[in-house]
Amino acid sequence: MKLTINGKNYKISAEPETPLLWVLRDEIGLTGTKYGCGIAMCGACTVHVDGQPVRSCSLPLDQVEGEITTIEGLGTPEALNIIQQTWIDHQVAQCGYCQSGQVMSAAALLSTIDTPTDKDIDEAMSGNLCRCGTYPRIRAAIHDAASKLKDA
Repeated sequence: MKLTINGKNYKISAEPETPLLWVLRDEIGLTGTKYGCGIAMCGACTVHVDGQPVRSCSLPLDQVEGEITTIEGLGTPEALNIIQQTWIDHQVAQCGYCQSGQVMSAAALLSTIDTPTDKDIDEAMSGNLCRCGTYPRIRAAIHDAASKLKDA
C-alpha cells in the first residue's frame, strides 16, 4: 500500500486493518499525533485526510483514501503555522497531550469558515477533549488565528 503523508509518498508494509495512527507513529516515525482513547472519542489522534479531520486511531489503512496531513505537516519549528503560533501566544497548552489533535481540528474549521462564531468553534471542537480544561484559551486562539489568516 502507498500513502501520501505531508506531501511525501510512503510504501506501507502494515496489514490493511492496522489503524492509521500506528502506521504514522511506528512505521513512519511521526509521533506528533497522539494515542488517547483508542475509540475515536477524545480527538488526540486527529489528522486530516484530504483536508477533513479524521480520528486516526480507528481508521484502518484499507479505508484511507486521499492525502494525509499530520501536525508535522502544518508547519515546522522554524516556520509555525498561524494556528500553531496563536496556540503559543494564548498559552493554550498545559500538559499539551491533546494539542496536536486540537490544532488539527481548528485548522479544519478555519479551512471552511473564515470567521467562526463561538458556536461554530464549540461544534467543531466538541470531539476534542482537554483534561486540563483550556477551552476558553482554545476558543481565543482560534478567533485570533481567524483574524490573522484574514489579514495574511
